[in-house]
Amino acid sequence: MADRFLSRRVRRERVPVGCSTVQRVVGGVVTVIARVLPESRRRGLGAALYEHALGYARGQGDGLRFAARCGFAEVERYVLDGERDEWVDLRLAL
Repeated sequence: MADRFLSRRVRRERVPVGCSTVQRVVGGVVTVIARVLPESRRRGLGAALYEHALGYARGQGDGLRFAARCGFAEVERYVLDGERDEWVDLRLAL
């Protein structure tokens, strides 16, 4: 599947103090990173960012089942020349 990427920022008094990143890499492995500025740590912000990002990452594996429940049918799976990621073509079954 193509890389999936999520980035989220957390603010305190309208000032960015942290962010999280989720990126799918080769082999179904997902990288989840949560960062909080030193002066804003130990307040639960990093844990909240991490839990949100982890939930997003876990949800990505259910994409095809979700699509099927919404009426989409798999038409084709393929890998582009020189790539390793698998792509899936879906069509809405009317």
